Amino acid sequence: MITWMQRHRKYLVITIWISTIAFIGAGFVGWGQYSYGDKAGAVAKVGDISITSGELQKSYSNLFNQYNQLFQGKFDEKQAQQFGLQRQALRQLVNQALVLNLAQSYGLMVTDEELWNVIKSQPVFAKEGTFDKTIYAEALKQNNLTIKEYEESMKKELLIQKTLYLLSSGSKAIEEKALGNALGISDKINYKILTPNMITLTPTEGELKALWGKHSKEFKTSPSFEISYVTQALITATPSAKEISDYYDMNRQMLKDTSGKILTLVEAQSIIIAALHDKATEKEALRLYIDFKKGALKAGVTPQKVTLSAETSAFDPELTKEIMGLNDQKPFLKPRKVGNDYIIVKLDKMDPSRTKTYEEAKTDVIALYMSEAKKSKLQELAQNSYKTFSGSGTDFLSRADSAKIAGLSAQEGSEFLNKLFASKQKQGFITLESGNVILYNVLEQKLLQDKTLADANAVLKLKGSLLDQGLIKTLESKYPVEIYVEGI
Repeated sequence: MITWMQRHRKYLVITIWISTIAFIGAGFVGWGQYSYGDKAGAVAKVGDISITSGELQKSYSNLFNQYNQLFQGKFDEKQAQQFGLQRQALRQLVNQALVLNLAQSYGLMVTDEELWNVIKSQPVFAKEGTFDKTIYAEALKQNNLTIKEYEESMKKELLIQKTLYLLSSGSKAIEEKALGNALGISDKINYKILTPNMITLTPTEGELKALWGKHSKEFKTSPSFEISYVTQALITATPSAKEISDYYDMNRQMLKDTSGKILTLVEAQSIIIAALHDKATEKEALRLYIDFKKGALKAGVTPQKVTLSAETSAFDPELTKEIMGLNDQKPFLKPRKVGNDYIIVKLDKMDPSRTKTYEEAKTDVIALYMSEAKKSKLQELAQNSYKTFSGSGTDFLSRADSAKIAGLSAQEGSEFLNKLFASKQKQGFITLESGNVILYNVLEQKLLQDKTLADANAVLKLKGSLLDQGLIKTLESKYPVEIYVEGI
């Protein structure tokens, strides 16, 4: 995280911005095409600030990468839809824009000097501990960012941080004591877990058609793209000793082992040769791109044709996203690396998204019906049984005992305990993000003897969270939020 943020993090913990630096070294993930209306590329407008489709894509990509790390590389587009990542990405940008509107109203700004100091402090742009402009430009280029785009994003991020810092406040001893007492409470409970699998439903055709009628516009086909592409295979001509040496001298700071130690020329030779092969291949691919664009492909070079959509594409999500961004005015995509080769793509035809017929959407309609109906029935079951249920007992539980509740994951346990200790009800039920519902009855409560007072950071984190919630609600009433994008 950027240096300015490190310096002031202890004063306010709030996560409503997008960290631009997170995009360095991270891939971009696309989710398909949506109708962006006729707002000149804007997907939303908050007060005087427009949110572009490019910003939305970056926000989505950042979130996708975070979830993918949590799921150890097994997070996919289907899960992203279930988690509502598109809505989360847009919500982040709306919150960001709300704070930027506030900053503008007070005339706050980030100077070029402040921006430059932050950029120069980034280790990823350093050579032997010193900022290097060449590395800076190359790192951005490798991540499909221009210097202008990156610096504008950084300015926004810094301005948000500066604005929130001005709203922060310190902690007081009485607050630390009060929070310490709250965190020191423990409950002995009786509980029972209700899951959606307990509900059995068989929807009728009439119920499904009625639901489809209400949500028909949400069920759309993916746009399909008919493309032609040519491939430049890897060139493996042996580079000269001078070429290898020159490359090493220019890039030695980037040639490091896992411990961060710079490799010797001998140690790095295989890496350098592979890089020079790639460089030669890319150079030849650019010539092929020009020939393809001019309609002057050499004899024997025949474009391959394929029809793809977001769901059926054999290419990676980033390349698929770029292909789906082609149009009649810009039908060609410059060389993109696929494995060790490079491909050049030409859009031949695009079939736009359309609303599915009932029969086409039926599988999705059934899934939506089951999800909504089970949720409703589960709430009804919980309401009717929480006062009389027979469940399992626990020892005294504190907020730190999330892994000690049988039948719940640590994450579910943490969510349940946080909501339990926030509740004023002795008996009741709590609905979790997973869809499970927990019936509970507090049998006994006590204050832990070994509790410690909450430290200032814990108090500030809580106050920052409350400030976040209250601030956003206030700003939403002041700055109108218009959403142009459909399907999110």
